[in-house]
Amino acid sequence: MADTADHGITVTEIAARDQPISVTAETSAAFVGRTLRGPVNRPIEVDSFAAFRRRFGGLWNRSGLPEAARQFFEHGGQKLIVVRVTNGARGSMLCVPAQGGALVLRAVEPGSTEVLRAAVDYDRLDDDELFNLTLQRIDPETGLVIDQELHAAASFSEESTAFIGDALMQSSLARLEKPYPAHRPEATGIEYVDAVEKGKDGEELSDYDIVGSREHGTGLFALSDIDHFDLLYLPKTTTPTGPTAMLAADRYARERGAILVADPRPDWENADTALRGLRELGYASPNMLAYFPLARCSESGKPTMLGGALAGLLSRNDRERGSWHPVDTVPLAARLKPLSELDADDVNNLNRAGVNALCRNERRRTVLIGDRMLSRGSEAHIAFNSLSVRRTVLNILNAVDHATRWAVFEHLSEAHATRLC
Repeated sequence: MADTADHGITVTEIAARDQPISVTAETSAAFVGRTLRGPVNRPIEVDSFAAFRRRFGGLWNRSGLPEAARQFFEHGGQKLIVVRVTNGARGSMLCVPAQGGALVLRAVEPGSTEVLRAAVDYDRLDDDELFNLTLQRIDPETGLVIDQELHAAASFSEESTAFIGDALMQSSLARLEKPYPAHRPEATGIEYVDAVEKGKDGEELSDYDIVGSREHGTGLFALSDIDHFDLLYLPKTTTPTGPTAMLAADRYARERGAILVADPRPDWENADTALRGLRELGYASPNMLAYFPLARCSESGKPTMLGGALAGLLSRNDRERGSWHPVDTVPLAARLKPLSELDADDVNNLNRAGVNALCRNERRRTVLIGDRMLSRGSEAHIAFNSLSVRRTVLNILNAVDHATRWAVFEHLSEAHATRLC
């Protein structure tokens, strides 16, 4: 599932009837936010940070998502779904000369590091209306070609069945822009035409950019093309995602049977301010995982959010021990240290409020203490305030749902009901 969504017909495999129900599927996390490059509003699965870098670019000080992805894989995660969202970003523009005009191409994927180039030749073409167009995507760090398309025997004429504009509607690299050329583009020989206008990264995301539209499948709702995910995280830079997006994400997480990871705010200096801040925000959800405090990264010395690390820990814990085991004995990476120290009373107060505490253990490693969901009294039974219990219940419900979908294709009967039970 490299490119999961095509916004057309979605085919989902379902288990055959009478098969045992398995709850051992690899835990998957979905991150929604900004990246340097990559497709927009399309869920893409990556299985390593190297794969993330190739598809979405590396670490970026204007977004917390790349660092969250690094933390996820560093802490044992193996299946990450990324949805890139933009605000005013624009693709680069190429102009291939065409006898006084130009063949104007616009990169499909926006961003300043999306590097495209084009070449034109007339090889094996006798018709002077036709041309061959080669498009290449270049890795900005290495200069190597990482993607290429060849559009052979294309026409510059809008009336032709071989019109290049129609062919490029299926391209993952570029689209044709007006004004269309009046002549076929000139051959470039062995040279390539580079962009005349760099792409733009756009502005910081608003809550509305992150939430997106269910109707159009943008923002959070791009994940509707994914059959299932277990953990949802909305990483930003220095300021956590706003309450509008968090409340929408919480509702969507409940709908999808997933856990939403919530970051603390940088101005929460101690346990008291964190608890007061949470009361003011009004967060209370059986599907929301909260923690305090932030961490300091020894590499940069700067505060960093830990949603990616916690998602990675949960994924590894599920794989190695099972979701019913708390993760409070599994340390975070040594480079991540709590931004503030918590005493026993702080930890107890945070845990009672449904917040997990980041503390140093006797070996001076950072661990998560609490095994709590941010339910804040919304659960009927106290056991369901437990993170491990809640995740186990969700895993079972999701497994049963997926394993019994065959039932909708059967005729209603007593035998059918017995088999289903």
